Amino acid sequence: MKTDWQKTLLLLVIAFSLAALAAHSYIAPPPVMAQSSDSPYYIEPGTSVLRAPDGSRQVVGKVIIDLRNGNIWGFPTLQQEPYPATGAKTSPVTSHPFLLGRYALTDMEKSEASSSE
Repeated sequence: MKTDWQKTLLLLVIAFSLAALAAHSYIAPPPVMAQSSDSPYYIEPGTSVLRAPDGSRQVVGKVIIDLRNGNIWGFPTLQQEPYPATGAKTSPVTSHPFLLGRYALTDMEKSEASSSE
């Protein structure tokens, strides 16, 4: 009889432990990163007004920076949402980027070397 009581207690401890593990993932879920640290792109959060350098267009969209060469790209979304969409079309919309500018990332290494001398 004593062993039945011990088995029941052990099963209850296991059940409560599993319930606590399951509840923890709902109460405090781990953070999810949309971009990893080894990505060659930085995606600016939210949307911004994108202005073409030649003044040919001004639209709302996402800013993405290519960390390999410093190019700054604008992807029009045509709305405040972080993805491209139009109310008239029922199929997904593709946003084509246009060059906004460029960061001279290599100049940071040059100025860092000259300041250390």
